[in-house]
Amino acid sequence: MNSPKQPLPTFDEVLLCTPQTSEEQVGLFLRRCLIPCPGGDKIYTMLYADELSYDVSCRAEELFQRLQCYNNSYRLIILCNCERENSYLPSAFSHCKVHMIPQRSQAEMQQYLQHHFRVAQPTSSAAAVFKEHMCVGIVSSKRAGMGK
Repeated sequence: MNSPKQPLPTFDEVLLCTPQTSEEQVGLFLRRCLIPCPGGDKIYTMLYADELSYDVSCRAEELFQRLQCYNNSYRLIILCNCERENSYLPSAFSHCKVHMIPQRSQAEMQQYLQHHFRVAQPTSSAAAVFKEHMCVGIVSSKRAGMGK
């Protein structure tokens, strides 16, 4: 985010974890991160790793321990809910913990995301529905089931 020209992460660089995330999904993600390949300047991110089941978390740690010897320059970020930092995976990697404070203001982050999510030329696309021709939008309501 240091420059608007820096791209957003690609689909293979991010794993959004849920309690239903499988061992296979985590394994594929860790292999992409830890096995060297051309164009390896990517930053891999596991979001909500604290949501993984105990079994999947155990297998993920074991696989990480086995694969990390193949690449000593990997870049992996594991983000967790601070209220669940005692779950298995955050505990297993607690020796690597870094508390992060955003280095950019909310306005700067919004501007960066707007730069990447704006449709280049107004066309007859779904982006016309959202403010300023964004290709992404969030629709929310404080009342559930009210026709969103």
